[in-house]
Amino acid sequence: MDDFLIIVEGKNDVRRLRSVVPDTIPIAMTYGIPGSERIEALKKMARHRTVVLMTDADAAGRRIRRMLKEVFPDALDIYTKPGYNGVEHTPLDYMADRLRRVGILPPVPEHW
Repeated sequence: MDDFLIIVEGKNDVRRLRSVVPDTIPIAMTYGIPGSERIEALKKMARHRTVVLMTDADAAGRRIRRMLKEVFPDALDIYTKPGYNGVEHTPLDYMADRLRRVGILPPVPEHW
C-alpha cells in the first residue's frame, strides 16, 4: 500500500474520515482557504507521499482544490456528491468506496 496524505478542509472532515481511515494514514487540514504558510506546511507534510484531495463540492471547496492542484498537480481527487453537503456529511460506505478506488483502503474481500 502506498504512503498517502489526505488533505481536507477542516476538523469535522478529519473526524468523519477517521471513521474509515486507519490512524497510520495522515490527514491534514487546510483550515478553510489556505494561505501561503499553510500551503508550505502541507508541502512539508506531503514530502514523498501521494497526496489525496477531498474537499467539499461547494464553491469554497472547489477553490481550495484548484489552489492545491497547482501545488500538487499529481494529487488524486476524491469527490463527494453535492447532495451530501460536504465531506463531514458523506455516508461512510460511499467514502470507503472512494478510498478503495484510489488504493487507500484494501478491497472488500470476495466471499466464495
